[in-house]
Amino acid sequence: MAESEETVAGFGMRSGGDDHEDMEDDDLWEDDDEDEPGASVECQPIKCLFCETFHPSVEDVIRHGEERHNFNLQHVAVQTDLDCIGFIKMVNYIRSKNVTADTIMTSVNMAQIPWADDTNMRPANPEDPLLLFDIESFLEDRRNKLGTQSPLGGSASAASHMVSISSKELLDLRRKVQNLEERLAQTEDSLSRAVQDLSSTREFAHGLLASADSTDRSCRPDLSVGERMSKEEDEAYFDSYGHYGIHEEMLKDRVRTEAYRDFIYDNQFIFKDKVVLDVGCGTGILSMFAAKAGARKVIGVDQSDIIYEAMEIVRENGLDNVITLLKGRLEDVDIPVEKVDVIISEWMGFFLLFESMLDTVLYARNKYLREGGMVYPDFCTLSLVAVSDERGHASRIAFWDDVYGFKMSCMKSCVLEECGVDVVKPDTVISTSSMVKYLDLSTVHIQDLDFVADFNMEVQRDGFCTALVGFFDVIFEKSCHKAVMLSTGPLAPQTHWKQTIFPFRKPFELKKGEVLSGKMSCKKDRRNPRSLIVTLTLKNETFTYRIR
Repeated sequence: MAESEETVAGFGMRSGGDDHEDMEDDDLWEDDDEDEPGASVECQPIKCLFCETFHPSVEDVIRHGEERHNFNLQHVAVQTDLDCIGFIKMVNYIRSKNVTADTIMTSVNMAQIPWADDTNMRPANPEDPLLLFDIESFLEDRRNKLGTQSPLGGSASAASHMVSISSKELLDLRRKVQNLEERLAQTEDSLSRAVQDLSSTREFAHGLLASADSTDRSCRPDLSVGERMSKEEDEAYFDSYGHYGIHEEMLKDRVRTEAYRDFIYDNQFIFKDKVVLDVGCGTGILSMFAAKAGARKVIGVDQSDIIYEAMEIVRENGLDNVITLLKGRLEDVDIPVEKVDVIISEWMGFFLLFESMLDTVLYARNKYLREGGMVYPDFCTLSLVAVSDERGHASRIAFWDDVYGFKMSCMKSCVLEECGVDVVKPDTVISTSSMVKYLDLSTVHIQDLDFVADFNMEVQRDGFCTALVGFFDVIFEKSCHKAVMLSTGPLAPQTHWKQTIFPFRKPFELKKGEVLSGKMSCKKDRRNPRSLIVTLTLKNETFTYRIR
């Protein structure tokens, strides 16, 4: 092979024109040799891309980035097909946005890299030596020094594994590969939309079948889930609460349990000599708080098998003369009194309404609460907020692009259909919160729990929105001498409810001061009314999620 030919890593072939073309190129640049950019690059200190340190050469900047900031330029180049223009855009983007190395390493897995826009050709610092650096030659030299292996297992310099092509042919080949990748990405997006459309169509068909007979109890929105479903249909839900682990988790949630305790003990006059109904009593902790606060009689009802342990707990604490526990669904049992003065319950699920236990509380209110009686907690709000968590998004969504060397992109649609439940870091929140539902438990009706609401959030800092996050607050206030609020927001102390995450397939950029507006609907799943279907509409797109 001629000396002018150049080894291309990863393809096992060489590129280069004939000697005549090389001589012409040399003539074109001969006059400029004295002012070669590389010479000036080395003459002035160069600031690191990610910190305030200065270095004598570009190579030192790159080496410092790798060793100190874990910035793998070689990986970025491979993932983004980095050329001189791309390198200039990336440098200007990093300088202007002050992003971290972790952000850049995460963003290379996105369908659209954040520095691709041509506006990033505008220098953040016109005298930045990095903008004059020949990154392509540098990367090529690095690949050659690493001794890249050919696909057949031999050295890339082995003549038996070489194919000679011109630079023009190589450029055409790269362009074709890029076009194919873009077409593949478009096909995957189309497939994802088709899967979502199919899911929506299936849901619509189930709805038509379910509403075919309007006299069917399962279709009546004014009935509680317990009234709509038979014991057998509801068995799985109550079985999940028959194991001690879930009750241990709830009792160890100090924010939750102490909110109820503080409300009851700080407002004992509400319970003094009153008849109290504890809906879904579990281990009986709220019943015992009420008894200690002076209640004349407390009735606790729970269908799960944990009720048997609760009976023993009540006896162990000498409160069985005040507390009566009944096993069964509240819709199916007869309690030993006609009316009660106070109803207490810890009924909240993920995103407030998951599990539809509030239905049973409202059923109890309508059937057993005397006029002027109280339900606690008495007020609830449900809110949304925008977050920018590119690392979390990559681990949940982009993960499926490369699973141990295999593409599993079709899994993204499955993942995106189901919302996540996790602790959201406060520093990922980029907007104000927007309340989408307010509930007054003294007046709300069961059919009000399926709803549609608009939301508006003011963006507080620049960022790529990766998800909307749902959380709720509950308030003990009416007739209280000392009100108590329990919040599950990302800025509040952590609870076992965590936050509900509605991720987007592709993050979108938001600017400080911008208002993110949209519409949210929340409704029970007809096939399993203890589950929820949440739909978000924003940026001219609709996203559907299931909480189950």
